[in-house]
Amino acid sequence: MAEIYGTCDDRFEQVSNVFSANLDAGHDLGASVAVVVAGEPVVDIWGGYLDEAKSTPWEKDTIINVWSTTKTMAALCSLILADRGELDLYAPVAKYWPEFAAGGKGEIEFRHILSHTSGLSGWSEPMTTEDLYDWEKATSLLAAQEPWWQPGTASGYHAVTQGYLVGEVVRRITGQTIGRFFADEVAGPLGADFHIGTPASADDRVAPVIPPPAPTAEMLAAFDPAGPGARTLGNPPLDASVSYTIPWRRAEIPAANGHGNARSVAAVQSVLACGGEVNGVRLLSEKGCEVVFQEQSNGTDLVLATPLRFGMGYGLSGELMPIPERACYWGGWGGSVVIMDLDTKLCVTYMMNRMESGLVGDLRGAGIALAAFAAVNS
Repeated sequence: MAEIYGTCDDRFEQVSNVFSANLDAGHDLGASVAVVVAGEPVVDIWGGYLDEAKSTPWEKDTIINVWSTTKTMAALCSLILADRGELDLYAPVAKYWPEFAAGGKGEIEFRHILSHTSGLSGWSEPMTTEDLYDWEKATSLLAAQEPWWQPGTASGYHAVTQGYLVGEVVRRITGQTIGRFFADEVAGPLGADFHIGTPASADDRVAPVIPPPAPTAEMLAAFDPAGPGARTLGNPPLDASVSYTIPWRRAEIPAANGHGNARSVAAVQSVLACGGEVNGVRLLSEKGCEVVFQEQSNGTDLVLATPLRFGMGYGLSGELMPIPERACYWGGWGGSVVIMDLDTKLCVTYMMNRMESGLVGDLRGAGIALAAFAAVNS
């Protein structure tokens, strides 16, 4: 049996068992799992290694690039500003970012960005990975271009662009970058070790990801080279190993380069699961949390070519994710995932280094989540 470290309430023993089985079978190399119920940590475990040679163990404070799980942090920042009355989710983006009205985008509302329905799933102009470190270039190109489809009519996963779009609106409203706003208003008050723009002081705790298998010919054939899927995911083409680099780590890429672990993701997102307040720290009103469930789209995503149902900034229960109706979720490239259930005040998170090919979670995290739901409902 793989050695598991940390704490796990007896009631949630099956969560630890599933995690251990993933490590034993080689599905996981190194990972962390957390479950928080009503603001109380009931599972905080980790195990495995940082490297294929199994020479360096995954430690309690190890953090890693969690890819699109970062989007839940940007979404939470948006909800906080909306709850304060500083951001109207149904207002045109151009109200806060006048340049955004170019290219016929004057009617695109902020909710369209949060739900991946704005038609700006990628850049029309060629982009390099290095361009992602240039906030002004990344945002000004998006402000200038035309949408790729009629906004509001369908989702098309804004794999990387969503963070810049959300982040620029946050910057226009607060005068702070979204990484700074998140650190000051969210992670700091909650004591959460999660970063959008990771400081040098954390470098010695960052685990490298193990890149996913190369896409098969069958997977590649599923994408129309002129369609939004190929245009979104191929510009710039991302190699997972770029996340090892210091420029990537230091940049603010609010849809893709957040660094944390299961404990820190749960510490933040349990706020939503608990109706806006955890351990005396209130970031949202209960009404502000309910906004998540305002359905914005439900159908086959134009980029991922899979059925998805989006609320305000989070995925909702649907064919792909049969979670309770008052639960929401999102995950990251390679397998990381976070799920919140507002009825049971449950938040379950899984962050790992061995990436699989999926973009928004896989069966490893699903098995852990099923065990957590079974325990909380027992």
